[in-house]
Amino acid sequence: MTHGFATAPVTHGPELGELPLHSKRRLVLWTFCAALGGWLFGYDTGVVSGAMLFIRRDFHLNSFMQGAVVSVLLLSAAVTAPLAGRVADRIGRRKALLLVAAIFVVGLVVAAVAPDVGTLLAARFILGFGVGGASALVPVYLSEMAPTKVRGTMVSTNQLMVTIGLLSSYIVDLLLSGSANWRGMFAFGLVGAVLMLAGMAVAPETPAWLERHGQDGPARSVIARYTPPDQVDSVIRGYGGAREEKGAALSIKEMFTSPAVRPALLIGLALAALQQFCGINTIMYYAPTIMQKTGLNASNALIYSIIIGAINLVVTLIAMRLTDTAGRRRLLIVSLSLMMLATVPMGLAFTALSGTASSVTALLSTLGYIMAFAVGLGPVFWLLNSEIYPPRARAEAASLATMVNWLSNFVVSQAFLPLSNALGQGPTFWVFGVICVLALAYVIARVPETKNRTFQQIDAEIRGMRHQDTRAGQRA
Repeated sequence: MTHGFATAPVTHGPELGELPLHSKRRLVLWTFCAALGGWLFGYDTGVVSGAMLFIRRDFHLNSFMQGAVVSVLLLSAAVTAPLAGRVADRIGRRKALLLVAAIFVVGLVVAAVAPDVGTLLAARFILGFGVGGASALVPVYLSEMAPTKVRGTMVSTNQLMVTIGLLSSYIVDLLLSGSANWRGMFAFGLVGAVLMLAGMAVAPETPAWLERHGQDGPARSVIARYTPPDQVDSVIRGYGGAREEKGAALSIKEMFTSPAVRPALLIGLALAALQQFCGINTIMYYAPTIMQKTGLNASNALIYSIIIGAINLVVTLIAMRLTDTAGRRRLLIVSLSLMMLATVPMGLAFTALSGTASSVTALLSTLGYIMAFAVGLGPVFWLLNSEIYPPRARAEAASLATMVNWLSNFVVSQAFLPLSNALGQGPTFWVFGVICVLALAYVIARVPETKNRTFQQIDAEIRGMRHQDTRAGQRA
């Protein structure tokens, strides 16, 4: 199977280096303001790990209630993600992100002043609305704002900000742990929420949304703020006839039955589930325990989290550049191959090795797995999920895949301990390795390359893959 357009000229929009300084500054500012949603996503999912050390003492929480405080955000995010797309299609991406920022402000304020565990649960539920909305909409906003040649870098900024948010939460937790100030841990997130609220108030609507809703003048005006005048028409054409798709939003049933949407949606849903079922969040959760097994001097688990967060951040920075040079598909193949290989010694460390050999093998294989994820499957899923869908269904389809991602996260997190108790820790990591192999096979067979391609070209290739499958089935 070919993944076409290898020789198609790309004449739609400049590279970042070709832009005047003032245009670069605008794109950087808009990217930063929207990507603060990614920072809040990372911060609010990570901060609770350190805060829980003191929350459980102040509110006298048993293990069930501790789990509830953590997991209620995951469930709320999963519920919110598909709704976010419908809201963004109705009122626009910018206004939807303004609403997300406001939700973060409310949730963080309530969490910081919570007098009891019931109020804290409500705050975490509210924050889940923000996390679900941000995870679904920030990549879509950045994808629709970005010049095609730097779309990978711009959209991957969201994943970079997620990792910075996680690392920030670990550092804030560590700094405030001496005073047991868990309220301050939550309150610090208000810095990002307020900045996002202010930034999105002045950021523009995406030209793709404006074009689809018949606002050609405003769409051209936004494009002209970061594109040379002679390339504006080319950029408009690159949206792939979004105007022709104007109409009522598609229902979930219609997205699954529409020949124009279903092929891309199935790819998005499959990658959303596979990203989580490869085991990244359980391995991230277990990493401090593995590190402690190596006999490192640090005694505080928060320090281990900071080490992991820093490595994740550095590799994500590398991945940002590679998405627009090496390509999305190649990064996925390399990432999944390395993740699969890392699970082999990871399992051996708990089954066949002992002593120092076991500790060092566990540490190195865990770090290798996390780096492999961060260079490919981590950022590339979110990038593809923002660019493979037709304009009419982009926000809603991306949101549906985001919901599947959050639900898969919840399922894997809940299943990890029972599975490791039943099979043993080593064989459980090998199960993740088998899933990596299945994911690799799926990527090779079904996922197209989207580097340097307009939305129109991406849509044409995915539809072409469907027609090839149809003809093959008829010949069989």
